[in-house]
Amino acid sequence: MESPRPHSDFILTFACPDRVGIVAAIASTLAQDGWTITESQQYADPDTLHFFMRVRFAADRDVELEVMRATLAPVLEPFDMDWDLHDATAPLRVVVMVSKQGHVLNNLLFHARQGQLPVEIVAVVSNHPDWRDTVEWHGIEFHQIQVTPETKRDTEQFVIDLMDSRGAEALILARYMQILTDQMCRDVHGRAINIHHSLLPSFKGARPYEQAHRHGVKVIGATAHYVTADLDEGPIIEQDFRRVDHRSSAAELAAMGQDLEARALVSAVRAHAEHRVLLNGMKTVVFD
Repeated sequence: MESPRPHSDFILTFACPDRVGIVAAIASTLAQDGWTITESQQYADPDTLHFFMRVRFAADRDVELEVMRATLAPVLEPFDMDWDLHDATAPLRVVVMVSKQGHVLNNLLFHARQGQLPVEIVAVVSNHPDWRDTVEWHGIEFHQIQVTPETKRDTEQFVIDLMDSRGAEALILARYMQILTDQMCRDVHGRAINIHHSLLPSFKGARPYEQAHRHGVKVIGATAHYVTADLDEGPIIEQDFRRVDHRSSAAELAAMGQDLEARALVSAVRAHAEHRVLLNGMKTVVFD
C-alpha cells in the first residue's frame, strides 16, 4: 500500500453560518503553526447569512494531508463548517462522458495535454465509438457503453465504479446526450459538471440554435453547471456569451455556440479543479 504523500501547499475551503471571529481563528492557527497564507478570498452572503472562504497556505516543510486535517479540525468544527482541505499542487482526476459531438471533449483534451488545465483525465466513457481513436491517441482509456432504459442504471453504476477504481474526483459531461437518473445525480452531487447549449433557462430541448434564430436573439451563449435531478437546473458555475444580429444564420449560430460551449466548460472545470467553487444552495460562489 502506497504511503500518504506529504505536502507543503494546501487549499482550505469552507462554508458556514456567518459570525464574528472566523477569519481570525483560521489566520492565527496557521500563523502559530508556521504557515504563510498565500491567497485568501471570502464572501458573506447577506441573503443566506452564510460565510464562504478559500484560503491557500504554504510552508517550507512537508505535512501529510490527514495530519493537516487533524490540526485544523478542532479550530473549524465549533463554527459548524462544511469544509475540505486539498493538496494545492495535485491535478484533479476526472472521468469524462461524451456522445457523438466532440468539440467540447477535444477542447478538454487539448487544454489538459498542454498543461493549461489542472486536471488528469483518467478515462473517457461514451455511448458511441466515434472518439475512441482520438482518446486513445492521448493515452487515455476509452470505454464504450450501451445505454437503454433497461441498462441505464447498470451503465451508471459502471461509471461510479470506474471513478472509484481510478480515484476520480469529478465527472465531466462533455455533451453526453443522456439524462442521468435521480440516483446517479445524488451519487455525483457537487462533483459532476455539465454543459448546456444556451444561457439557461432559454431555449431548452432540441435544436436550440434554430429556436434562437427564429426568435431573432441578440445574444447566444452556453452554461456550465453542476448536475442535479432537475434537468438543466443545477447551480451555475460559468456562462459565456457572444452578441449576434439578424445577419447570423442558424448554422453560424450553431458554430459560434459550439465554441462558447467548449470555452465555458473548460472555465468551469478549471474553477472546480482549483477549488474556487462553493455551493450556496441553488447558486454558487465562484472565487477569482
